[in-house]
Amino acid sequence: MKTETVNFDTANGATTAYVAMPDNVDENTKAVILIQEWWGLNDNIKSIAERYAGEGYTGIAPDLYRGKMASNPEEAGELMNALSIEDGVDTIKNAIAVAKEKYGKSSVGISGYCMGGTFSLRAACELDGIAAAAPYYGDIPPEDILKNLDVPTIFISGTKDAWINPAKVKELTDAAEKYDLPVESVAYEADHAFSNKTRPEVYDKEAAEDAWARVMKLFSEKL
Repeated sequence: MKTETVNFDTANGATTAYVAMPDNVDENTKAVILIQEWWGLNDNIKSIAERYAGEGYTGIAPDLYRGKMASNPEEAGELMNALSIEDGVDTIKNAIAVAKEKYGKSSVGISGYCMGGTFSLRAACELDGIAAAAPYYGDIPPEDILKNLDVPTIFISGTKDAWINPAKVKELTDAAEKYDLPVESVAYEADHAFSNKTRPEVYDKEAAEDAWARVMKLFSEKL
């Protein structure tokens, strides 16, 4: 595995992405854009990019905060609230361009956790060039945005989540039924951030591993 940091431009200024490449990178045509939690582009997100590389994908994690990192929930909330949807989606658009133009990837999926789930789902609704999406416990876009979703998507949530609660998830499943969207919703009896190994108070190993297997199946079939 090879890792590197790549610089690229966005509408609101330059940023970077952490890139993890599989050993057969020259033969590999598939990439996953991985969107950070509200903490920032931290070691946990980098390790997940590396996990994708271990599965044969080039993992590309763009830094939506442009170098800033939160050390506590208060700082994380401030950083997340300061990031506009338009800015985050534009950064993702440019990260997809990096995947295709710099790294030569012809098939790109997207995933993200918490805030990254919000942005990965929104990007799948609004951007071209995404073949499949796997947002984890992110917020649901407005119906007029969500109805444009046309790529295979698995939405992963926890029934104990006080933020992305079952009522919010129902907004997604109702829209999926109304507009015949290609969405599969999978809910575990788990809390928000249940896939984050660095947070033992909420981490649920069984749910996290099952969700990962489902995401791998989606990406192996659609990318």
